[in-house]
Amino acid sequence: MTGMDSSTARLKIVIAGGGTAGWMAAAALSGTLGAAIDLTLIESDAIGTIGVGESTIPPIVLFNRLMGINEAAFMRATQATFKLGIQFENWKHVGESYFHSFGTTGKDHWSAGFQHFWLHGLTCGHSRSYDDYCLELKAAHEGKFAHLPDDRMNYAYQLDSSLYAAFLRERAEGDGTRRIEGRIAAVELDGASGNIAALMLDGERRIEGDLFIDCTGFRALLIEGALHAGFDDWTHYLPCDSAIAVQTASVAPPVPYTRAIAHDAGWQWRIPLQHRQGNGIVYCSRYLAKDDALDRLLGSIEGDVLTEPNFIGYRTGARRKQWYRNCVAVGLSGGFMEPLESTSIHLIQRAVLRLIRMLPSGPVSERDIAEFNDQQFADMEQIRDFLILHYKVTERRDSPFWRQCAAMPIPASLEQKIELFRETGRVFRRNEELFVENSWVQVMMGQGIMPQRYHPIAAKLRPDELEAFLSMLRDGVERTVASLPAHGAYIARYCAVGGRNDA
Repeated sequence: MTGMDSSTARLKIVIAGGGTAGWMAAAALSGTLGAAIDLTLIESDAIGTIGVGESTIPPIVLFNRLMGINEAAFMRATQATFKLGIQFENWKHVGESYFHSFGTTGKDHWSAGFQHFWLHGLTCGHSRSYDDYCLELKAAHEGKFAHLPDDRMNYAYQLDSSLYAAFLRERAEGDGTRRIEGRIAAVELDGASGNIAALMLDGERRIEGDLFIDCTGFRALLIEGALHAGFDDWTHYLPCDSAIAVQTASVAPPVPYTRAIAHDAGWQWRIPLQHRQGNGIVYCSRYLAKDDALDRLLGSIEGDVLTEPNFIGYRTGARRKQWYRNCVAVGLSGGFMEPLESTSIHLIQRAVLRLIRMLPSGPVSERDIAEFNDQQFADMEQIRDFLILHYKVTERRDSPFWRQCAAMPIPASLEQKIELFRETGRVFRRNEELFVENSWVQVMMGQGIMPQRYHPIAAKLRPDELEAFLSMLRDGVERTVASLPAHGAYIARYCAVGGRNDA
C-alpha cells in the first residue's frame, strides 16, 4: 500500500464479495469509522453464496452490541432462535449423546476447575451427573430460555445467514458503504510493489483502492488467485470434504440448541429457526458417495422440503498469510473449519475486529501484518484441534471412516491437552483461546475420557462440606430452570417474526 497523509485523504477500502463475510466487514468498518474511510463493496447478484452458517457461538452477542444492534429487531430480521449449546449424538458410541453447552458448570476455585470437585465427589459416593451443575445445559434439555440479570445465561443464535447479510447490508449502506453490482473479471497488480492496484469489473470498470478485503469465499480471487498467499491443507486431520444442505418446514417448536448427529462417514446437523429448520450432512467422499449422502439426508429430515439441495465441496485448512501485501482475507477466503462447533461466523468476526484494531492511518506496518497473521492462524489452529478432538477420541470402530479417525496421528498441541486431562483433570488455555476450560471438559468427558486423578484442593473439603457445596449448586440450577419459560413462548413475546420493530 502506498503511503498517505491521513489529514488530507481517506483510506480507500474495497471489499470484494458480499454474503455474511462481506457485509459483516462493511457494517463493522462503516459503523466504527464512518466518514473516516472511503468504503466500497463489490458483489454480483449472479454469484451465489454458501449461506449455511446458521449456528453461532456467544461472541456474536458482543459483536452485535458493539455495532449498536437491537437484539430483538435483529432476531426478527434473521428469524433467529436462541442457542445454548450443541447436542452431540452417536460420537462416542452409536446411541449415546452428550451436550456441549455455552455455560459454566458448577463453580471453579482459583486453583482448580469444578470438575476436580465433582471427580472427588464420585469417590465419596456422589452419583449425580456432571451435567446437573450447568444452567445452560439443563435449560436446553428442558427447552427453556430467558434473559437473566447480570447476563447469567450464556447464549448465541440460530439464524438465517442470508437474512443476516441483508440486515447488515442495510446498516452498512446507511453508514456510508457504497455497493457496486458487478462481477470481478481481473485483479490488477502494481508492477513495482506487487500490491493490488485495482479490481477490473465486467463492463471495463476499474475500482482502485488502498486496502482490499477478500470476501470471495472458496474462490479466494484476490488472496490466492492474484497474490498466491498459500494454503495449509488439514484434511489429513479432518477428512470430511463434502456437505449437502437443505431447508425444511418446522414441525415442532424450536429447541434452544443445535444437533450434531454422527453417522458412519461423518455427521448431520439440525438447526431450528423461527420459520424453518436448517438440515445438512457432512461427509467424507472417500467413504460415502454423493448420491448416497443425499438419500441419507433426505431420508432423515422432518417436514416438507423448502429448497433444492445445496452441494458444497471443501478443503479444511487455513490460508498461510491472511493479510498479504494490501489484501486481507475474511471468511472462507481465509480458510475453512467445518461447522461442527459453529465457528464460521465467529472467524469472520474475529478477522474484522482484529483488522479494525490494526487499521493503518498511513503506510502499512509489516509488524501489524505479521501480528495479524500470527493471531488469525493461531485462532484457526486452536479451533482445528478442538474439532479433531471430536473425531479422534471415540470408541466407534463400526466403519472404515471411524477406524481411520481413531488411528490417525494428531497435532502435538492436541495430544498434550488430551493426555494432560486424562492424567490430571487439568485444562489450560493459551493466548485468548476461543474454547474455555468447561468446553474442553464437556467434550472430552462426553467423548469418553475420564481423568485418572484430580487436584488435591478438592480433597480439603470434608464430606459434609462437599455434600453441601454440590447440593447448593444443583439446587440453584434446578430452581432457575424451573422458573424459565419455554423457549418458543419466550421468542413469541420477545422477537417473533411479524412483531414490532425496535431498530
